[in-house]
Amino acid sequence: TVDTDRYVRTDKDRSHETDVVVIGSGIGGLSCAALLAKYGVKVTVLESHSVPGGAAHTWSRNGYHFESGPSLYSNMNGRGKEANPLAHVLQAIGEPLECVQYNTWNVIVPEGQFLTQIGNDNFFDVLAKIRGPNSDAIRQWQRLQDVMRPLAKAAALMPPVAFRYDPGVVVSAIARYLPSLVSGGTDAMKLTGPFSKILNSTVSDPFIINWMNLLSFLLSGLPADGTIAAEVAFMFNEWYRPDCMLDFPVGGSQAMVQALIRGVEKYGGRIMLNSHVNQITLDSSGRARGVVLRGGGTVKARKAVVSNASVWDTVKLLGNEAPAAQAAIQRYTRQAEETPYCPSFMHLHIGFDKTGLPDDLELHHILVNDWSQGV
Repeated sequence: TVDTDRYVRTDKDRSHETDVVVIGSGIGGLSCAALLAKYGVKVTVLESHSVPGGAAHTWSRNGYHFESGPSLYSNMNGRGKEANPLAHVLQAIGEPLECVQYNTWNVIVPEGQFLTQIGNDNFFDVLAKIRGPNSDAIRQWQRLQDVMRPLAKAAALMPPVAFRYDPGVVVSAIARYLPSLVSGGTDAMKLTGPFSKILNSTVSDPFIINWMNLLSFLLSGLPADGTIAAEVAFMFNEWYRPDCMLDFPVGGSQAMVQALIRGVEKYGGRIMLNSHVNQITLDSSGRARGVVLRGGGTVKARKAVVSNASVWDTVKLLGNEAPAAQAAIQRYTRQAEETPYCPSFMHLHIGFDKTGLPDDLELHHILVNDWSQGV
């Protein structure tokens, strides 16, 4: 477990100066801070909560361990362009992550209950059971695989973190990996749009469409129309090939958080919990120069302030009456207003006595009572 007491600062030592302030100790904030520290940048991570991890934090109640973060991981110990982006970060900071592997989960949907297995042929068996051995759904699934095969190959030409769902893809993917994109032909250019465009032009069977919307949700938190095609293509490259496996970190999401914290600290970075940022201070030109903390204290930033908070929450923190600063605030505000909200969903965490349960119980159980209600 994380010894949170050592990250709580008194008013006296809360105020200091650093190169970069990172607001939020989620996976993104900690990854940013760990890499900055690795390359010699003085960095301070400020977390409002009493525990680190952001949306991936964990807690215990009455002997039960709960996780609020992701639970579906792939290629966490991979190497090269096909590795999980977080695996790249952990490798860069020298913090290996121990994982166990598995390849099945239990699925309960309106069409029936089945044990699905990661791999190339299993879903054909599922479709044969649900739709019949000679159904058109099987042919549609084969067609989707045929369409996704070159896209999956193109997705593997560059790290998945390079793909973006906005014009910034010109810098992160097209400019840097142009030779790879050229070798991938027109398929690579299809990866920056929504997956629904590919899905709806290839498949008409309702179950397959619902299934792919569910997988998209498991990948990104959004259905196919909100999930970038590159992410699904990368998943096809990983999940629908022989002998593929999924990973789960030993210790859960907390193990990832702890690995990133070790990376921040061993390279001289600093983490402060219970340190809520009230305001991002801007100079007269609109450049971020530091933050003001709730309850007292300021942290000055010589180079930058990085916010791992939402774009809407970040805009609320900006403050300066200077005309140039106001222009910058108005620009950020417009960007926030143009950013679509992710639909909310509720997590219900339940602890139950494992007495009498089989030792080989599946790690994941997915239940959909009614497809019309969405995923």
